[in-house]
Amino acid sequence: MNPSRSLCFQLACIWEATARKVGNVHPAASFHDTQYMQFVTSALSIGWVNFDNGGVKRIGGYVYEAVRDTKEVAGTNTNLGIVLLLAPLFGVTAEGEDTLRQAVAGKLSRSNRQDADLVYQAIRLANPGGLGDAPEQDVHSEPTVTLLEAMKLAADRDLIARQYANGYADVFDLGVPAFVAGFDKHGCVEAAVIECQLAWMAAFPDSLIARKRGLTIAEDVQRQVQHVLSLGGLGTADGRRAGVELDAHLRSDGNKLNPGTTADLVAACLFVALRENKVKPSAPFRWNVPDWL
Repeated sequence: MNPSRSLCFQLACIWEATARKVGNVHPAASFHDTQYMQFVTSALSIGWVNFDNGGVKRIGGYVYEAVRDTKEVAGTNTNLGIVLLLAPLFGVTAEGEDTLRQAVAGKLSRSNRQDADLVYQAIRLANPGGLGDAPEQDVHSEPTVTLLEAMKLAADRDLIARQYANGYADVFDLGVPAFVAGFDKHGCVEAAVIECQLAWMAAFPDSLIARKRGLTIAEDVQRQVQHVLSLGGLGTADGRRAGVELDAHLRSDGNKLNPGTTADLVAACLFVALRENKVKPSAPFRWNVPDWL
């Protein structure tokens, strides 16, 4: 039996937040204004999980309700990106010969201007760091296009918008395979999550870092991750040592180098891996190595 959407959603969020990823909050590393338990509380608070047995909402409704509920229990924006990514995935069930990938692409194609308006309201409510202004369809204004059309306009500067625009191609073709390969290699979820994070960061500059510090800095972080992987990544002592040094660098300037968009993308990959039975909820979690963080 496949795990329920509710379990997949909550477990994906908790696994992502618990794994000791570079530069992110986890049980042993907080930011000055955000702690691990806020992410756990946020994951448990979202009301869409009550719609697991046939309930259907539009994408915009999922996003707005989740951000509102999170704000009430966490007091800050802990999961806007996760919610934006998981709402389309949560809101579909693959039936017949359709795959989850096909189903979510169809869901996105049916988005409308009301979805865009609700998502814009949610983004304003969450007030994410480094939001700034956009040349077209800025979130501070009322949208005049569908949600998918709005995301396509932002796809060249935001990795979450890019997933809407390309039907989650990077999630299915890059992130999920990286997680599965990491799990096959290490035999535990935590190391696989970190492998998935490094694969994303090596492939793309993190959007949150780019918004806060500029694309040049984001690309510098990307090159540092590529260096970690060139040394063997988690599979070698040199790679792990470089990863620990990268983690220290990412935490050296408050949380301005937090690869937060990458963390959101990892959560989406975990949801897909759980929904598609590529990993079991009962899988071993902890990566037991003496030289990681």
